[in-house]
Amino acid sequence: MTTTVPAIGTRTAEGSALQAVLLDMDGTLVDTEGFWWDVEREVFAGLGHTLDDAWRQVVVGGPMTRSAGFLIEATGADITLAELTVLLNEGFEDRIDRALPLMPGAARLLGELALHEIPTALVSASHRRIIDRVLGILGTEYFALTVAGDEVARTKPHPDPYLFAAAGLGADPARCAVVEDTATGVAAAEAAGCHVVAVPSVAPIAPAARRTVVRSLEEVDLTFLRSLLN
Repeated sequence: MTTTVPAIGTRTAEGSALQAVLLDMDGTLVDTEGFWWDVEREVFAGLGHTLDDAWRQVVVGGPMTRSAGFLIEATGADITLAELTVLLNEGFEDRIDRALPLMPGAARLLGELALHEIPTALVSASHRRIIDRVLGILGTEYFALTVAGDEVARTKPHPDPYLFAAAGLGADPARCAVVEDTATGVAAAEAAGCHVVAVPSVAPIAPAARRTVVRSLEEVDLTFLRSLLN
């Protein structure tokens, strides 16, 4: 099912209630949320339809089936979900092959977690083919486990991806810190019982119990993540 990659192992950090860190991908580690919207606009333009900018907040952070299905219904485009999924994935792959900008603070945070041997998983609603493409640039060595949206029965906003990741790392979800950029991802992490750091990308996210909102990953380090559980 989910691919594990050779990485840093799953040892719990000494002296901390934090057992694992679970990271979203698009818009959290890599600056690609805009890529998805650009590709969606281009594909639908080719089908003779113009997307309403207001729809961007509806589809951001969602699984491909939900986002693509919504756009087909909203536009009435003559295309199947399976056909659209192929076009969107191909368009996105072309974009990241040309450039894959990291979010500010992402490289430093991944390096710090690896240095301190914190069990870390990548948990994304993107399909495996997209995750593997991104990992080839981002670095597989930073993750002990990766979970793709097309490898779980229910992806975000359901808790399944985060529950699966925590179990795979041998961690209690209540002792995991999740970093997410969308309300969909936040909902999934909170439903799994994790502590959440929200770094909003497209739409605002309000603070809440067990949820801390920051402006950038540059505000997030290991000390900060450990403080969430102490």
